[in-house]
Amino acid sequence: MNKSPSSSAQAAREAVASRLRELRLDAGLTGRELAARGQWHPAKTSRIENARTPPSDADIRVWCAACDAEDQAADIIAASRTAHSMWMEWRRKQRTGLRRLQESYVSLFQETRLFRVYASTLVPGLLQTKGYATALFSAITGFRQIPDDVDDAVEARLARSRVLHEGDRRFALLVEESVLRYRIGDAETMAGQLGHLLSVGSLPSVSLGVIPFTADTRRVWPMETFHVYDDELVSVELLSARATVQQPSEVGLYVKAFAGLSRMAVYGPSARALIVSAIEDLDRAAT
Repeated sequence: MNKSPSSSAQAAREAVASRLRELRLDAGLTGRELAARGQWHPAKTSRIENARTPPSDADIRVWCAACDAEDQAADIIAASRTAHSMWMEWRRKQRTGLRRLQESYVSLFQETRLFRVYASTLVPGLLQTKGYATALFSAITGFRQIPDDVDDAVEARLARSRVLHEGDRRFALLVEESVLRYRIGDAETMAGQLGHLLSVGSLPSVSLGVIPFTADTRRVWPMETFHVYDDELVSVELLSARATVQQPSEVGLYVKAFAGLSRMAVYGPSARALIVSAIEDLDRAAT
């Protein structure tokens, strides 16, 4: 839990760079000699080996050939692609709008049987109402200055959320109490969203926990929203990027964090009471 998603991605890049450096050293080549064989500037060799410039697939093939290690090229290319996918800039994923981003998760959702979601700022996408998602996507579209396909993106998100009612799936969802209080959209939108939480929290496949402001001394601190899909993959949402973690040891850290956060949450009637309190505060503010 002491690694951020960005450091995890950087560590993966550095691991690829280290493997390439070891190949060069095992081949008895200097950086200049490898650069000459690759027909590029010596500075490029240095940048790749120090993980400042990610190598292309072609770079890796040339590097391995220069070191008489063609048999390792495919494995290193796969590791390099994994490192790249661990850190995906939102602006690149969102450049054509938000609908395609929503649709890109459909196959993952269909394949997953156990969803574990922790949210510290927003209602998880799986539980969002049309009004809440519209307000959120409108804000994102304005902030990012991307094409406005909010209506289509909302419909795609709602369609994706049907997995809550399909198949043999389980959903363990944790939200900080702050999620119930942050105003996304107007009071009516928030009241509708909170009411929906009361409804969906009663589904037999859903476990909805709320971590109260008054929770005892925290052993797991508030962190970025993250999703654990089975025990295979973790997606972490940051302002600038979505980090994907697949290394088993790091997936295990997020599973451990989720377990610790779960122990601080309240469930059932206690969780419902916190949601109802937030609704009542909205009503009082409106009068």
